[in-house]
Amino acid sequence: MSSNFRSLTSLHGLLWRLGLGIVGTGLTIGANAKFDPVQAAQRNEYCRFGKSAIAQKNQLRQQAINGDSQAQAQYQALIQRHGKQLTQCREQTWPHKQAIWLRLYPCDSKPGQVEKILDRIVNSGYNEVYLGVFYNSQVLLPANNNPTPWDSVLKSSSVRNRDLLAEVIQKAHERNLKVYAWLFTLNFGYAYGQSSQGQEILARNGYGNTNLSDSGETSQAFVDPYNEKARQEYKQLVAEVLERKPDGVLFDYVRYPRSSGSESVVSKVKNLWIYGDASLNTLFNRALNQKGRFLIKRFVNNGYITRGDVAKLDQMEPKDAPPLWQGRNLEQAEENMSLEARQNLLQQQLWYLSVAHAAQGIVDFLSGAVKPVKEKGIPTGTVFFPEANQVVGKQGFDSRLQPWTRFKDLSQWHPMSYGVCGQTSCIVDLVERTMEFASSDLEMIPALAGKWGRRYKNRPPLEVQMEAIHRQVSGIDGVSHFSFSWQFPELSRERKSCSLP
Repeated sequence: MSSNFRSLTSLHGLLWRLGLGIVGTGLTIGANAKFDPVQAAQRNEYCRFGKSAIAQKNQLRQQAINGDSQAQAQYQALIQRHGKQLTQCREQTWPHKQAIWLRLYPCDSKPGQVEKILDRIVNSGYNEVYLGVFYNSQVLLPANNNPTPWDSVLKSSSVRNRDLLAEVIQKAHERNLKVYAWLFTLNFGYAYGQSSQGQEILARNGYGNTNLSDSGETSQAFVDPYNEKARQEYKQLVAEVLERKPDGVLFDYVRYPRSSGSESVVSKVKNLWIYGDASLNTLFNRALNQKGRFLIKRFVNNGYITRGDVAKLDQMEPKDAPPLWQGRNLEQAEENMSLEARQNLLQQQLWYLSVAHAAQGIVDFLSGAVKPVKEKGIPTGTVFFPEANQVVGKQGFDSRLQPWTRFKDLSQWHPMSYGVCGQTSCIVDLVERTMEFASSDLEMIPALAGKWGRRYKNRPPLEVQMEAIHRQVSGIDGVSHFSFSWQFPELSRERKSCSLP
């Protein structure tokens, strides 16, 4: 691991110091052959199907779409056989779980298109699909049966009753593919943020701005995690997704927006996204007495406290009681400090309280979203940036404030190991850093970006990244690849340009 990562301090330690833990075979490798997973990795085969098996499946699928009932029966038998062969191969090959991130478009409602996509995924050796269900103010629910405040992906009159999410899950299971519903979380989408109801619940900083006007992510819209309306709308979305019985649920954008330029590091309270009404009221209520509430309000409203503010404490009743708030540890020598020393101490403690409060909102929102999924016995996971919880300098923090070390109510972590350094070292560093904080019962599935067989955007080929992780990091048995459109750009271009009645 690189030395810069060793020196980083995470929000994890800060939160707990403050006490805010509140609340033919067709396969390239024959199914009957003696199998050596190390040799397979070196041969770059990864349970892919051969050209003849793929051609046969494509031909039968097209004939079935054209109405040939015999071809339809043969096609169904073939995809089931390929599914069993894929499962057998993956059980013998590292990684045992190999997933791909997929987003669907209106064109994918055309006859045979979902089948074509899923066949391509199986042909490439993937046995899991992370399907985009909520993103960019859109949900993959039928337009005529969508009780959420977001638009359906399928809006055209001819497909308003199509339940593409349910269809994908069913057809994927026919191929022995597992489908995880991939949901944006605190990012409710730009279109939602432009609506009147959206404006009411967006996260705000101390200048009254939302991320739509003051962030490096102005195409998104991040909500106040303490807002009850936001929590209820998200709860409704999760309930609808669970009705379709996915094999798992993944939560993405579990963080605040990243500010641009020098503001990507926050070191002042007014740059924190805690100025929505719900967040502010919750912060004020963390005070345990009137003196504590007085100081919290002064610090948040002004961005600092003065010696005059501290002097006023001595005039407030009860005079012998110190200002208190959740997680505050009293300094034994505080009562004997000078006015200036007390001011500096209290101001530093108020800053850390504000940061911890911001992070706690993210943890609480995620816990509420995960709860109904866990009650169904369905695996849950979260997607996060391993470097998004860094302490920068003496008092600064990464503006995303993503406290992933406290994402404990989950069965899986999916660290976005997207390091860009032209080699695998920075990618492995991200995975290693995440593993340092993982409990033994937590499944780690790194998300990798790139393409098979060639460098892409200054990243090594996917197989090179995977082999480096397999060689250098123990305890990893699954990976995912971002994304389907990167792997199959020619098919993705076709999927994004069609007209539906």
